[in-house]
Amino acid sequence: MQLGETLAVAFQSIRANALRSVLTMLGIIIGVGAVIAMVAIGNGAKARVEAQIASLGQNVILIMSGNMSRGGFRFGFGSPGTLKVEDYESIRKEVEGVAGISPEVRATSQVIAGNQNHFPSIRGVGEDYFQIRSWEFASGQNFTDSDVRNANKVAVLGQTASDILFGEGVDPIGQIIRIKGAPFTVVGMLQRKGMSMSGSDEDDQVFVPYTSAMKRLTGDTSFRSMNVQVSSPWLVPEVREEITQVLRQRHRITPDREDDFLVRTQQEISDTATETSRVMTVLLGSIAGVSLLVGGIGIMNIMLVSVTERTREIGVRMAVGARSWDILLQFLIEAVTLSLVGGLIGIGLGVGTAHLVSAKTGWLTLVSTESVVGAFLFSAVIGVFFGFYPARKASQLDPIDALRYE
Repeated sequence: MQLGETLAVAFQSIRANALRSVLTMLGIIIGVGAVIAMVAIGNGAKARVEAQIASLGQNVILIMSGNMSRGGFRFGFGSPGTLKVEDYESIRKEVEGVAGISPEVRATSQVIAGNQNHFPSIRGVGEDYFQIRSWEFASGQNFTDSDVRNANKVAVLGQTASDILFGEGVDPIGQIIRIKGAPFTVVGMLQRKGMSMSGSDEDDQVFVPYTSAMKRLTGDTSFRSMNVQVSSPWLVPEVREEITQVLRQRHRITPDREDDFLVRTQQEISDTATETSRVMTVLLGSIAGVSLLVGGIGIMNIMLVSVTERTREIGVRMAVGARSWDILLQFLIEAVTLSLVGGLIGIGLGVGTAHLVSAKTGWLTLVSTESVVGAFLFSAVIGVFFGFYPARKASQLDPIDALRYE
């Protein structure tokens, strides 16, 4: 038999049992669709985390207080305020390669504007904070170094906080807000930033000079964290080491004691955050991949049934000159065709499901070319692997016995 004739016979057999063929393909369709959709959801989650990390700014080093043990108890990062104003000044003046540095003081309090009141997140920061975070202003301007040194009562608003306190579309510049009874003049409003990694609204914040926050809002004398921007990505490891040495020296930490602070680069934060997303993507894809194996087993089962049903047909073809290779190829083509057609339909199902999930839930989903090509090729391999045994069984039938088969 010629190859073209073999293909024609294989396709004719599939069409003759259309419903059974469709049901056989369901396992492959669901498997391929599930793999593509799950990987798209995982890739979207990873991309969102990476975007949120990038929103921290470029070449950023985060310094957090805490990370120490006392009396057998380990304090979490940021628990005790071990970072002082003097630490901030020392890093600012002594460490080369620092393009910007800002301490961070957090507070929670009612904010009042006219007859409106709100409980946004309040942060005390330095004048370099918005430069470090690459956060542009929608209107107004940043507070100045003089505002920070003199603990002036000035504030910068995120857009969500501004909309709640003053109404949407209203420019708040020059308006007065009261925090713990103290009047703060709004000098700037920021562009929208979106959600943070923790899921909170980055725009629902009020920023004031850290000196004002410490003096008028919290009464703290230390920081929980500091943000440092390095002038070049190549200097990040060196600057991190210098910061560590400066803080160990200032805190009088001997070589046999652990640090009472934690220094992390933006890349380390990104790697830690995206690792979870990567593992979840692999896990979801692997679970969905089990459906492909189940679909392959279904193909093998149906092909074995088909061999049994068509035993006399196989005997007739062998009697008129068909070789074992022709029979093997015919049944193998049938199995691979079922698998590939199921794979193509599954690709459409997976891409459609990913877009539907994104539209209905608002999640970011990213369908990668690698997942589509990989799932399709894997479905072809499934067809060859699970179709070979039934095809080989058919090709090894004895023509005389096959012709006698009832």
